[in-house]
Amino acid sequence: MTIEELNALDTGAAHEALAACCGADGWVERMLAARPFASRASLLRASDDAWRASPASDILAAVAHHPRIGDTPAAQRGGHRSNGWSRGEQAAALSASDTVRHALAAANADYERRFGRTFIICADGRSADDMLRALRDRLTHDPEAELATTAEELRKITALRLGKLLDES
Repeated sequence: MTIEELNALDTGAAHEALAACCGADGWVERMLAARPFASRASLLRASDDAWRASPASDILAAVAHHPRIGDTPAAQRGGHRSNGWSRGEQAAALSASDTVRHALAAANADYERRFGRTFIICADGRSADDMLRALRDRLTHDPEAELATTAEELRKITALRLGKLLDES
């Protein structure tokens, strides 16, 4: 999809395309309001601006649309497109050894007990061991710092997915 094609989508179709990139309605609404985009760079700047304007409720809404690291994505808002991207982004965790996958599952459970939400990391290009180290490290964060880290990881995932959206033919 080109920038021109994204700009030309009706509101419903644009909402669906953007929601595949980020599951927070507030972010999607801010992106819809920012259309039309002049270029890929302006789309990414608008996304960053939309993330900077996101309250905690948007961050938590976006988190709810991501599977745990190491879990096969279930049906998510954003559907097939979002699920496919998630599988690709998590390829290293999904193909890790049983030992690492069990360690990820245990650390995910610890994270969820501590913070009350799913651990989020931009997994694209990272090894399963690296994700596990990051998860364990972030368990030491205070809740405020961890929410900020989660927001930054979501911003990176969203930018990655916007790029994938534009790279689709």
